[in-house]
Amino acid sequence: MSYRRCGFRYEKKLRVIGVARIAGIDEAGRGALAGPVVAAAVVLPEKFRHRKLNDSKQLAPELREQIYSELVSDSEVRWTIGIVDSMEIDRINILRASHRAMRLAIEALIEPPDHVLIDGLPVIPFPLPQTAIIDGISLSIAAASVIAKVTRDRMMRDFCAHFPQYCFDQHKGYGTELHLLKLHEFGPCPIHRRSFEPVAQPLLALEELVQIPPSPARRTRREVSVPLPEA
Repeated sequence: MSYRRCGFRYEKKLRVIGVARIAGIDEAGRGALAGPVVAAAVVLPEKFRHRKLNDSKQLAPELREQIYSELVSDSEVRWTIGIVDSMEIDRINILRASHRAMRLAIEALIEPPDHVLIDGLPVIPFPLPQTAIIDGISLSIAAASVIAKVTRDRMMRDFCAHFPQYCFDQHKGYGTELHLLKLHEFGPCPIHRRSFEPVAQPLLALEELVQIPPSPARRTRREVSVPLPEA
């Protein structure tokens, strides 16, 4: 994966038209077979700088932990998280659960932002004006991605203490070969997402993993602005 530097391009475009308080939102755990989906909302100060901050997927785990500590200890950085557990994911589906986690994170901010930058497609309904960015490079979104990812990874390590046979500390609930082997051996545990087919049919998922090589998805970067509907 190529390394791309994050910046304030989107934030600057909004500030030019008078939008002052901007939050970035991202989630972690959407594609996992077990555990919650976690979203983070982050408001960075206008003069914020960080040489190493980037999307969490492009950071080594040790660097993610370091940046997380720096972000949450910075008194000028405002951040919150929203968590939706596996039972709720099964009840309402993962897309709605991810959107719910994002709304929970935004609603937890003491001072609501004027505009939100969201990684991915627009979230509808949403209580604030938003710009949805596919493969966008935003420091606000990158900060949210790090906080969401580290928060969820720590939760999965805690779950590993309760369900050690699944090795959640190694794969964080994603569909790795190790996880599928453990799922086939022991069956699902209370934090597995029963609505996900690999959990319901672990042997089938394991056979597919062995037979079908993964093909990388390609997406073009684009952005979609969604204004808040007028009353």
